[in-house]
Amino acid sequence: MDKLWLIIKREYLNKVRNRTFIIMTFVSPLIFVGVVLLIGWLTSINSDTSRKIAILDQTGENYVSLFTSSERYDYIILNGVSKEAAIAASKEADYYGLILMESREGKFTGLSFYSDDSPSPDFLESVENKVNKKATENNLEDAAIDLHKIEELTVNNEIQVQDFTGEKTSKMSGWVKIAAGGASGYLLMMFIVIYGNMVMRSVIEEKTSRIIEIIVSSVKPIYLMIGKITGTSLAGITQFIIWVVVGSILLVVASTFLGAEAFSNPASADVIAQAQDISKMQLIFNDIAQLPILKLLLCFFIYFMGGYFLYASIYTAIGAAVDNETDTQQFMLPVILPLMLAIYVGFFSVMDNPHGTTAVIFSYIPLTSPIVMLMRIPFGEIAWWEIAISMLLLYVSIIGVAMLAAKIYRIGILMYGKKTTWKELYKWLRY
Repeated sequence: MDKLWLIIKREYLNKVRNRTFIIMTFVSPLIFVGVVLLIGWLTSINSDTSRKIAILDQTGENYVSLFTSSERYDYIILNGVSKEAAIAASKEADYYGLILMESREGKFTGLSFYSDDSPSPDFLESVENKVNKKATENNLEDAAIDLHKIEELTVNNEIQVQDFTGEKTSKMSGWVKIAAGGASGYLLMMFIVIYGNMVMRSVIEEKTSRIIEIIVSSVKPIYLMIGKITGTSLAGITQFIIWVVVGSILLVVASTFLGAEAFSNPASADVIAQAQDISKMQLIFNDIAQLPILKLLLCFFIYFMGGYFLYASIYTAIGAAVDNETDTQQFMLPVILPLMLAIYVGFFSVMDNPHGTTAVIFSYIPLTSPIVMLMRIPFGEIAWWEIAISMLLLYVSIIGVAMLAAKIYRIGILMYGKKTTWKELYKWLRY
């Protein structure tokens, strides 16, 4: 055991003292915050561009009064021209587009938008809603129907969402849970891939430099493999903690000096304005507060360690079986496929029915359970015994996979000059 701790210490110190590791640990948060600020800046520049839009109303019902120029859209009214002339004039003047409202025999018949660009769905929907509402009102007036009476009788209640105990939630509750579960599952997948590849590259480097021959002369291969995986995982956790701390500080400092608008999307200003109602915002905060955050954090750590050790064992075996990173490509599909499958199951099955058969089964399968179970947890109560069974299966499978990986590792680290095939790996597992 003393040698195992020495290997863990060696691997950890080699990683954290590596110049590339140190640079990326502190530069990555800067890059992340810089990208966020760049996106916000580019979005603000894009939204500052004023677009000129021509309007031709051939109905005589004064639909042009529905459109008021703003910083984003400058409406130009065309009068006394034909449809063809309006299209030609708009194209010649390089307008963003032309809104055309047509009628036949005094009845509104069509709404069209002419443009060489691709207008946003939000803009088109806004134009449709404005024009259709006024057209409907005009038809009701022509039919001698009292508009005020219709408004009085129109029911426009907003659905109230609450659980069986009477606790109210917002309509955004589902999106809050999707964000929490999706972020947890996706982050876990990224960490497994990043740090798993780190272990694999480390094995390949030691194998190609022949230093591994000296190490295995005094340490059992199984101890060397476990120590390498553990030491790299501790280095990865250290790096992740630094990322979270430094990134949070940078975001707070940037938002303080640049203002919150630097991180906002001006294009969604209407949506944000609609969400300013205090009661609605309070419900959203309640949704966030009702998330099982402590349970999610605890499970994230346990599943991260389990998922990482499971996949790191496979990555280590692959690294020992090849002589360079190019040869690893033939073995990577069986590793990446379960991770991608877990993400797809999470987004398409868990989000739709977190307690459905598909979601439950994949939350027990060791290769997918770390991601799928994490994505299930925000969606209501999941019994602790379910989580316990999932974790038990995961950690038991780690022992089995580690034993198989150790057989490949024991033989592969001393094999040179021959391209390993799946048939060769099968033979090694039988030794």
